[in-house]
Amino acid sequence: MSKSIFRKKSLDKILADVQSGFGDGEHSGSHLKKELITKDLTLMGIAAVVGAGIFSTIGTASFNGGPGVTILFVLTAITCGFSAMCYAEFASRIPVAGSAYTYAYASFGELIAWIIGWDLLMEYAIGNIAVAISWSEYFVNLLEGFHLHVPRYLTMDYFSAYKGHEQLQQLTASGHLTEITERIKAEALAWTTAPSIGSVKLIANLPALLIVILITYLVYIGIRETKKVTNAMVMLKIGVVLAVIVLGFFYVTPANWHPFLPNGFSGVMKGVSGVFFAYIGFDAISTTAEECKDPQRDLPRGMIYSLIICTVLYILIALVLTGMVNYKELQVGDPLAFVFARIGLTKISYVISISAVIATASVLLIFQMGQPRIWMSMSRDGLLPKAFSRIHPKFQTPSFSTIVTGFVVAIPALFMNLTEVTDLTSIGTLFAFVLVCGGVLLLPKTEATQGRFSIPYINSKWIVPMLFITGMVIFWKPMIAMFSAENSHEQFPFALFILLSATLTVLAFVKNLSLIPVLGLLSCFYLMTELGYINWLRFLIWLVIGLVVYFTYGYKNSRLGKEAA
Repeated sequence: MSKSIFRKKSLDKILADVQSGFGDGEHSGSHLKKELITKDLTLMGIAAVVGAGIFSTIGTASFNGGPGVTILFVLTAITCGFSAMCYAEFASRIPVAGSAYTYAYASFGELIAWIIGWDLLMEYAIGNIAVAISWSEYFVNLLEGFHLHVPRYLTMDYFSAYKGHEQLQQLTASGHLTEITERIKAEALAWTTAPSIGSVKLIANLPALLIVILITYLVYIGIRETKKVTNAMVMLKIGVVLAVIVLGFFYVTPANWHPFLPNGFSGVMKGVSGVFFAYIGFDAISTTAEECKDPQRDLPRGMIYSLIICTVLYILIALVLTGMVNYKELQVGDPLAFVFARIGLTKISYVISISAVIATASVLLIFQMGQPRIWMSMSRDGLLPKAFSRIHPKFQTPSFSTIVTGFVVAIPALFMNLTEVTDLTSIGTLFAFVLVCGGVLLLPKTEATQGRFSIPYINSKWIVPMLFITGMVIFWKPMIAMFSAENSHEQFPFALFILLSATLTVLAFVKNLSLIPVLGLLSCFYLMTELGYINWLRFLIWLVIGLVVYFTYGYKNSRLGKEAA
């Protein structure tokens, strides 16, 4: 049993299956259309990274971390840089749709591949829901600017409206009227004005539903159309972001950057989920491998170029935001528009709102394109029903998977809120990165090939042990205090991190492991520990559900298993 659930799919077999067209659920010989080059992949990466993060979650991250949130972007960029190089190594060796799922199948075996595939389904679906909700906020604000008012109960989720109503009543009763924010007023208004059937209020986020339907249709009809729309949207939003940076620097008050770390390093790390949620982009790029003209050359370049460009933009934007207004004012859904409205430049605020609507739509477009291709890959291997790998004869896209993705995203987007979803997306993304970095360490060593990306080898034999010993010496007191506290059970993720670090230190010394994948694995796992005990519980529950699905369907129908039998 243990041998069969960890059966691996060789690189040669993965490539041969795609070339033969055997993966198509209908066995019609239809292939995905090869349309993408380095420029397109770089722009797709920017489309996925510069969007909901820079236009929405950066506000809350700045509120928690103050100007020091720029440190978080640097740390995240370094972590993502390690992971991007590991993705690039895999993408150059296995130029196949499926992203981390396919990579895990080749390195860890079927069970781990299923787990990462199941994780990616959650990551993409919940990420898409978050982006749709964020898009809805900007779109409604934009309509308000043109004096078009959508009823509040059609622009948010049921729970937020209920919570806002309760908060308003409590603050009014206690006399804390100054603590009643505009957001609480809007949520309470949605609750009081919503029509009802009996005692049930009819409250739903209608704009989020509509944008998901529109984007799903675009992804359904073809990669060429998706590429053209993405490239146009990215050019526009990069122009707007650069304009915001240049114009914003004229209104920066350096005093707002003091203190630089108002809530300490822990305050900075509170923004991990929001920031990492934004950095999922290069994972989405890797799902388009079969639609690239030269994936072994273009995929690694697209991933690394987009990561560098996006990191520079994020750091500059964070400095401008926290310099224009005090960080305490930035806990808003539309921080870029807010800061310009705050200093009286309302016309600029409208332009930003327009670009934010376009920017977040482009993120949704890339995520919505990525998920069906992962389902398609899992279906090819027999782990999901054949219908999921069906390719449309005219549009040459994974048609059934795309439609299912639309439903999976659109319906929850009506009823969920942004806070619930970004944390789960981030922990899912980081878990994927951990497995990809670990998978690179298990790949067979090959000689460097012309035109193929390969991670530079740096021997970690002495470096990793030195880092581990240094960390233990510096942080041993906080660690002991952490585990002796009343809520010590909540430190379970951090205990796992220490155990993993110790194990990798020994392996690095004994087996001379490559440094970059080791650092990528450790840094991603550390950021996972910062996402909190509750999110770990939710994540583990999702994985348990996935294991039930695997053992009741996937294990029995696995193509690799049937061939072995």
